[in-house]
Amino acid sequence: MKIIILGAGQVGGTLAEHLASEANDITVIDTNAELLRALGDRLDIRTIQGHGAFPTVLRQAGADDADMLVAVTNSDETNMIACQIAYTLFHTPTKIARVRAAAYLTRPELFENEHIPVDVLISPEQLVTNYIKRLIEHPGALQVIDFADGKVQLVGMKAYYGGPMVGQQLRQIRRHMPNVDTRVAAIFRRDRPILPRGDTVIEADDEVFFIAAKGDIRAVMAELRGVDEHNKRIVIAGGGQIGERLAEAIESRYQVKIIEMNAARCRHLSDTLDSTVVLQGSASDRDLMLEENIAQADIFLALTNDDEANIMSSLLAKRLGARKVMTIINNPAYVDLVQGGEIDIAISPQLATIGTLLAHVRRGDIVSVHSLRRGAAEAIEAIAHGDARSSKVIGRSIDRIVLPPGTTIGAIIRNDEVIIAHGDTMIEAGDHVILFVVDKKQIREVEKLFHVGLSFF
Repeated sequence: MKIIILGAGQVGGTLAEHLASEANDITVIDTNAELLRALGDRLDIRTIQGHGAFPTVLRQAGADDADMLVAVTNSDETNMIACQIAYTLFHTPTKIARVRAAAYLTRPELFENEHIPVDVLISPEQLVTNYIKRLIEHPGALQVIDFADGKVQLVGMKAYYGGPMVGQQLRQIRRHMPNVDTRVAAIFRRDRPILPRGDTVIEADDEVFFIAAKGDIRAVMAELRGVDEHNKRIVIAGGGQIGERLAEAIESRYQVKIIEMNAARCRHLSDTLDSTVVLQGSASDRDLMLEENIAQADIFLALTNDDEANIMSSLLAKRLGARKVMTIINNPAYVDLVQGGEIDIAISPQLATIGTLLAHVRRGDIVSVHSLRRGAAEAIEAIAHGDARSSKVIGRSIDRIVLPPGTTIGAIIRNDEVIIAHGDTMIEAGDHVILFVVDKKQIREVEKLFHVGLSFF
């Protein structure tokens, strides 16, 4: 595909990196020459310095025959105007824009072709808020991903000493829980992927990714963890867009406190939120944290825009007794450094955003794509089209489908029914198939599986 990306910042740069490794023709536009030079040195892509919404710059980038425009600059207005110009002058088939301001997002009628023609709206703040909310709702999870509008969930969690399944083979899960159908999609042991088989033994500290119908997730988590934790008290450091949205989404069910430095922002938060306690101050202030009983907090969330401030306040909260600490980290180099030590979960906004973007870029009928373990693996939801003659998957049982190395099929959603995949499960036309791909080099091969052959037409 020929793709133009506006913005060489963290989201644009990460997206270019993902797509360039998959043999796409990528051009990145930005006004910042240094960012472009750094990207161009690292990746096999074209870079153009200029204003992304100018028709001359878009034409220079190849907009005349581009398949897609992805506008992810820091300016909502630039992104929207660029989509308008791509539609009016260049008839670009797919236009994706990053729009952050709630003032625009609450008016979906704006983004129709006769007004501002945007095919896909991406709001990183909302995506990250939803991501954190799912983690709060599933104590003990490292990652929670929804498929098929939430009917199926993929959950990653750490197996702990003393958990009922530790030291047992995977096939024992069925005996422990005869009424729950689940499948372990992948295991990461000391950062290396292990493809699960019936005789695979779960060890303490393994990261286990399993898939199950939404209603069965808690039962499976209890098997792996042993203890059932409950979250009640939540402290949020940073009352920016994510902090505010998250507090708004959870304050009816949890006791929430927000710590925010800016006095005007504190006033806004206390006017907007119902039951959340708003405190003015710094989350790195030890006396304030002690005064607010941080040791009683079930979860401490560092959600400011400053990575260093987030890391330091999280380390302090953990030392002072907070049970679980989650931290937003924008710099990808920091994420692997801190996750799993004092900081329980490092959240990368880029990865949460990239998954949504990738779903619209993939070939084949790919509904959603999610990065797992900070981009080390991917979970994909694809739709099977065609018939037994034209498709490589329809009419075959899973054990007869030739899957690329390191790929497993976890579940199938047929109409409203969730079918956990086993060797004899047959795939039918229209099925939503959830795949787990440990080796990202195999993505192209996975997509080819879901292409329909010409004989279908």
